[in-house]
Amino acid sequence: MLPASLNIAIMLAGYLLTMGYLALGLCILRRHRSRSWHPSKRLTPASMRRGWLGLIRQVAGTAVGGYVLLMVVMIGYYDGVAGEGVEFTVSAFEGAAALVAITLPVFFLVSWAMPAVRRRWGRRPRR
Repeated sequence: MLPASLNIAIMLAGYLLTMGYLALGLCILRRHRSRSWHPSKRLTPASMRRGWLGLIRQVAGTAVGGYVLLMVVMIGYYDGVAGEGVEFTVSAFEGAAALVAITLPVFFLVSWAMPAVRRRWGRRPRR
């Protein structure tokens, strides 16, 4: 097992790299503003564009993708760097699955409600 200071340093380095890449992306987007950005409809399957089936597929795909990414990071760090045991990995899988099961209905409702709210009140310009 690695010392706590090394574990914290590795996590902090990863966090700072991620935030740095995100900040760089935002700076690039601010410099090269376009009139409006809309996702390409030809790259999106027709079933995902509209309707309940499209919303369910989008929310489920986001939840599954986020869960898989979380598990990859968790296994890579805790098994590869920190050297935790199998019991910890099993517990992390179960805990993350419970978290997804609890938050998925809320994420679905917010994803369903936000376009209606935007249509109702319109998009107000940012200051």
